[in-house]
Amino acid sequence: MASILEIKNIHTFIGQYHILQNVNVQVSQGSITALLGRNGAGKTTTLKSILGLTPPRQGEIYFEGKPIHGMRSFEIAALGIGFVPEHRAIFRDLSVEENLRIAERKKGEYLRKQELIFSLFPDLKRLITLSGTNLSGGQQQMLAIARAMIPDNRLLLIDEPSEGLAPVVIEQLINAIRLLSETCSVVLVEQNFLVASQLAENYTIIEEGKSVKEGKMADLVNDKPTIQHYLGAA
Repeated sequence: MASILEIKNIHTFIGQYHILQNVNVQVSQGSITALLGRNGAGKTTTLKSILGLTPPRQGEIYFEGKPIHGMRSFEIAALGIGFVPEHRAIFRDLSVEENLRIAERKKGEYLRKQELIFSLFPDLKRLITLSGTNLSGGQQQMLAIARAMIPDNRLLLIDEPSEGLAPVVIEQLINAIRLLSETCSVVLVEQNFLVASQLAENYTIIEEGKSVKEGKMADLVNDKPTIQHYLGAA
């Protein structure tokens, strides 16, 4: 299967700190790929490197076969790459509807995506006039994902969607991400291995800023020594 995203030997610094030290990731078209690793391994920095928020100093990143390393963040986003950041980062003083409308890249995208979004997240339709401040953590995460659905993204980067959420909300998010993956490829950073294993077809493990192992998630699920060694989960 053709790759939609290729990360080749990137090195990324934050200030004087050498965070990523030779990370390689390949994402197949139409797939969900999980970036796994312990806290502080470099997973979020990898997403931010793709987006140009923390540009790599060395290495190459290709989206649909074209180099994007060195491009500015808004240019990368305009190519069709969406981002759902950790801790939701919604506009808390704006209403649910205002949060969705502000995510448009082209006029009319919100109206075109309304039916799909509200079928996935009925809570958002019910709470459409409420401000982000009045939403629960789970509802804020639904809104963050819904915002990323407004533009016609071909690649979606999702950072820790299940963090701090109740199991019933996590199940709803899993179903939403599965549906999203039918129309765009997904790179998922997820600390909860059970969630990642239910969603992703492929994985890359990052440890201390280096990609150390990759493959099919179905194989990793049965590889308890690798899970224990790199993720600390039995």
